[in-house]
Amino acid sequence: MGASSGRVIVGSPVDGRIVLEEAHRFGNRPVRTRGTLHWDILGLYRGVLDGLRVAGAKAGPLTSVGIDSWGVDYGLLDTDGVLLGNPVHYRDSRTDGMDAEIEKALPARELYEATGLQRIAINTLYQLTAARGTHQLAAARRLLLTPDLISYWLTGVEGTELTIASTTQLVDPRDGTWSRPVAEALGIDLSLFAPMRRPGDPAGTLLPEVLEETGLDGPVPVTAVGAHDTASAVAGVPAGGEGFAYIATGTWSLAGLELDAPVLSEESRLANFTNELGVDGTVRYLRNLMGLWLLQECLRAWEAQGDPQELGPLLERAARLPGLRSVVDAGDPEFLAPVGMPDRIAAACRRTGQPEPRDPAETTRCVLDSLALAHRSVLADAARLSGQEVRTVHVVGGGARNALLCQLTADACGLPVVAGPAEAAAYGNVLVQARTAGAVSGGLPELRALLRGSLELRQYEPTGDQASWARAAARVREHGKEATCA
Repeated sequence: MGASSGRVIVGSPVDGRIVLEEAHRFGNRPVRTRGTLHWDILGLYRGVLDGLRVAGAKAGPLTSVGIDSWGVDYGLLDTDGVLLGNPVHYRDSRTDGMDAEIEKALPARELYEATGLQRIAINTLYQLTAARGTHQLAAARRLLLTPDLISYWLTGVEGTELTIASTTQLVDPRDGTWSRPVAEALGIDLSLFAPMRRPGDPAGTLLPEVLEETGLDGPVPVTAVGAHDTASAVAGVPAGGEGFAYIATGTWSLAGLELDAPVLSEESRLANFTNELGVDGTVRYLRNLMGLWLLQECLRAWEAQGDPQELGPLLERAARLPGLRSVVDAGDPEFLAPVGMPDRIAAACRRTGQPEPRDPAETTRCVLDSLALAHRSVLADAARLSGQEVRTVHVVGGGARNALLCQLTADACGLPVVAGPAEAAAYGNVLVQARTAGAVSGGLPELRALLRGSLELRQYEPTGDQASWARAAARVREHGKEATCA
């Protein structure tokens, strides 16, 4: 389940390959009620049930089900296991000002040393701080993160999967346990969280009512996977050997490296890097960027204004335009909220003394240049702070289909970019299930080798002048300093 859509996908090991078939796709549209932005969680669960019904009809008996989704958001259950209201969307404004509240209780340096997560207002820690004193939180017996909530409705078994837990800013990335000092400093009751489980652990079996609803023959086990979609996506990176970076692209761009241990230095904190946990004891050392959300929101705005744009022709027009005319900081929180994205991009350009984009093609080129520039900056910082060399960049997720973004990223980074798979999270999800079921074997290197033999990948070689990207990066840094001073 992604932030803009959900998919139920059947994965099968066939003749030494992993074959995926999409069974069902459903939209994910948030709903605003009385000023609060919510997820339509019951609509999403309906999409899951519909998809399981189609999957069973297409594929026959299912060996296992695994669930991954975006991070940080959660549902609260009462003593009867009933959901206490619709989960709040991470883009809701309730976390505004929570950074200062958290700083009062726990200095930023201590928080980073304890949890290794970047400062970003969407984190569960910020949301729980904003929810303090509410009747809903007071009535809660259990907190389940999004994929764990769906798993609970399917099986009746409560659990907290480790990779999704690591997005809360309440987990110590050194040993994968809850950080009690952080929870105590901020008054968070860790008993709200269900027992921890790891990718590959059993997570229950489908309930009789679910089997009846979906027409599946039981028993059907649910297997814990990398429940954070980025954890599954990184497991689904078809890298061979070391020296690779990844960019998991979609609504967000999550760019970074796979490490054996977290980087918790003060320099890493100031660079706003996060240490999330991955499959097989790995650490996802990355920074969150706004990603294709910027373009998605522009497309939505143009459609609402009566000027709908087809993505393919729009990208072709953008590719013909001069590059780096105007760039914005793709990590700037000012782009976090929905609505009016083209105007906000134009305002950012105007404020920084750059030409404003005059039409959708120029806005699109600004967005993609800015994303490529942000990818360049993040991967250079990640390599420097971790001491790990980067020789190849893997772009996975929806952005792997965007040839212009991939080429611009290769040009900006001065490194070859390998694009694909677009459904990396599904591959990573299925590989963990298949290994647990005994259909495949080995660690991440073996799983990735199997994946490489299953895919047709496209490689982009860097072109152009690195000096122009360096000058554009300097412009963004300078504008960032001016904004900080202001």
